[in-house]
Amino acid sequence: MADQARTAVNSSSPQPVETPAGTPGEGYRLPPRGVPVFTGINRIGLWSLYIKEVRRFLKVQTQTIWAPAVTTLLFLVIFTVALGRSGREVLGVPFATFVAPGLIVMGMMQNAFANSSFSFLSGKIQGTIIDLLMPPLSEGELMAGIVGAAVTRAVMVGGAVALAMAFYPGVELAAPHLWAIVWFGLMGAVMLSLMGLLTSIWAEKFDHNAAVTNFVIAPLSLLSGTFYVIDNLAPAFQAISRANPFFYVISGFRYGFLGESDIGNTDMAVSHAALGLLAFNLVFGFVVYRVLKSGWKLKD
Repeated sequence: MADQARTAVNSSSPQPVETPAGTPGEGYRLPPRGVPVFTGINRIGLWSLYIKEVRRFLKVQTQTIWAPAVTTLLFLVIFTVALGRSGREVLGVPFATFVAPGLIVMGMMQNAFANSSFSFLSGKIQGTIIDLLMPPLSEGELMAGIVGAAVTRAVMVGGAVALAMAFYPGVELAAPHLWAIVWFGLMGAVMLSLMGLLTSIWAEKFDHNAAVTNFVIAPLSLLSGTFYVIDNLAPAFQAISRANPFFYVISGFRYGFLGESDIGNTDMAVSHAALGLLAFNLVFGFVVYRVLKSGWKLKD
């Protein structure tokens, strides 16, 4: 009947759209402003963003994958020559074997930060930020795509570093606790990916990004027990080290290779650290999500 409205359902919308009968374009009117078009997870959009970010760093893989692997290997060469001579052992293993796992996960974390910290920052500087904000992606999907790509780069760098170290004299990479290697490697990569994403939201130029890298990431990485055990430190500095989340990532990752760590030599002690890192990442991820959702420094 002419005086009745017929319901036209948009195939992409959960809400029916009321369209008067006889109206031109009946059944094709866009939903009202504020009514979501996509419901649930926009899988195609999320996958497209993830692939875009992965292809971005793979296009220059010499710089993003292989160069960090070579740099990390040089750290191993320098420190083993300087400190690992005369058969020095740490935690009952040769110094080169002790320091190798820490260098692997340190390279993973630093490159996860580098990848996610570039996404929004490059868009703001080049004026292409709209390409990330306009697509029909929720804040959670946007964050998941960027963090997922950063973790992918971290895993690739870690694999390249481990492959190079496997052929280095004096390094033995066993894996008695594979779960610890996987868990702490992923937790460390996720933590630095979130930190990089927050940095890219806050930063307005590359100097800001470099400042966080040089004055926050590098000190926390190098002073987290990568090259030493914290038992050698004074009690005050041991307490400071235990307040550093990087310490638990590196020590837990090392536990997966050596079966021993500064955290403790039992699965229970390391498991508590693993759960603590999970809780830290969940809280940190929620904070980053709220900042991203607020549009702070992105929609000005």
